[in-house]
Amino acid sequence: MPVGFAAWTSLLNNFAIERVAFTGVEIGILQSLREVPGFLAFTVVFVLLVIREQRFAVISVAIFGLGTALTGFLPTEYGLYFTAVLMSIGFHYFETIRQSLSLQWLSKEEAPQMLGRLIAIGSMTSLIAFSCVWLLLEIFAFDYVWIYLLAGGTSILLAVAMAGFPYFESQIPQRKTLVLRQRYWLYYGLTFLSGARRQIFMVFAGFLMVEKFGYSAANIAALFLINHLFNWFFAERIGGLIGKIGERNALTIEYVGLVCVFTMYAFVDNAYMAAGLYILDHMFFAFAIAIKTYLQKIADPSDLASTAGVSFTINHIAAVVIPAVLGVVWITSPSAVFLVGTAFALCSLVLSQNVPRQPEEGNEVIWGRVAKVQA
Repeated sequence: MPVGFAAWTSLLNNFAIERVAFTGVEIGILQSLREVPGFLAFTVVFVLLVIREQRFAVISVAIFGLGTALTGFLPTEYGLYFTAVLMSIGFHYFETIRQSLSLQWLSKEEAPQMLGRLIAIGSMTSLIAFSCVWLLLEIFAFDYVWIYLLAGGTSILLAVAMAGFPYFESQIPQRKTLVLRQRYWLYYGLTFLSGARRQIFMVFAGFLMVEKFGYSAANIAALFLINHLFNWFFAERIGGLIGKIGERNALTIEYVGLVCVFTMYAFVDNAYMAAGLYILDHMFFAFAIAIKTYLQKIADPSDLASTAGVSFTINHIAAVVIPAVLGVVWITSPSAVFLVGTAFALCSLVLSQNVPRQPEEGNEVIWGRVAKVQA
């Protein structure tokens, strides 16, 4: 998955502006459409009635690869909308299954560091992919069409290879029904705000780099390269740190940092400073592991698959609406878009203070506790 996603994300803004003549309005609409499959991620529990999680993950990677491979061949507004949605269907279903299986297979003690290690491994793969994108653009002068085709084709080949992996049984059977529990309300709130805040940065920070500062596709690929180089070296260490200092402290560090990053991004007028903020944001992203390990500690183990789907849906409620709405705001005030991100980060900071020092079933929050209801 990192191979295709690296190419898709690093080329998107340049491809959209140079080949399809997108403005902030169209890029906002595209990103909103791209998040619709994430909003529908709760449907994964119904698919699991007929397909095992591991097999469904393989199919999702293949769908993602197909959408990526077709992107360059449809350089029109509706063509780009179509391929973005197709790619997104595979991406979001895969990410939902990946989160579910990770929390099922890992113990609570090893989860923070192992999740960090998985980020590091993904970043190593992305490093290779971004390096290839940079070489293909700068040295070999490949057209966007062929880079998208290579990246998508590689993802499809990897899906074929994954189909031959042995099946790993889950120790705890997962509920195949939709699970939405009152006692998980803080997790849902943090997840919603994370989706809203993250979407602002992922959509508009990269767009600002291209539109305002004139970054080329190779420049953007180089920025992603630096981001993943950091994750390769530090993500596992950050995961280990979360295991030591706890979820509440980790989330506090993340949200204080993001308040500063969003506020500075609203007023940045230097291309190098903007790049630095872009890298800082990705550094804080690794701390989001704490939300996943918080869920693992408070949830009934049999809820993990269903809750992973529900959480992706909650994460994408704002993500479906925000890009399109803020795309219109962007036309008159790009700064206002990032200040909205500051507001979301502040709300996350307030909520994070309600995470107990030792979260567990029955001790999900400091205030607003809801009694556990037997299923």
